[in-house]
Amino acid sequence: MFRHFATKEQLMAAIFSDQLESLAARGEALCEEADSGAALLEFMAAGVELRSFCAAFTPAMREDPQIRAASDRLVAVARSLTDRAGRDGVVRHDVTGHDVVLLINAAAQAVAPLGDAVPGLWRRYLRLIFDGLRPEAAHPLPVPAPDSLTPG
Repeated sequence: MFRHFATKEQLMAAIFSDQLESLAARGEALCEEADSGAALLEFMAAGVELRSFCAAFTPAMREDPQIRAASDRLVAVARSLTDRAGRDGVVRHDVTGHDVVLLINAAAQAVAPLGDAVPGLWRRYLRLIFDGLRPEAAHPLPVPAPDSLTPG
């Protein structure tokens, strides 16, 4: 392996970007589904499942150009799915692709303190989050969505 990757970090970055690319490809396929809400929810679920894998990566690794390119593609897919669900009235009009990516992380983090003690518990929190994206009884959000998933 080290003939192809100079460092362990480069190997990990290649694995991580491959996983992000796979999720983006799955999201692109979901863009073709008739039910935009179900497609967005399935994309988010796939993201939470991937999130536990991603927890092993450091913030510095996220600066890798390969990972940044895969992350940008993932956000673009999240934006497409979210925009379509918004046009269909399934989610609030002010929800963005960046919001969705961050909320995928939120669902994974909600159950992190329990580890694997309750398998699948993240699905409960993902559904609570998804229901919170719906336009019924929505209130204005106090700050706009971020323009990027990287600080600064």
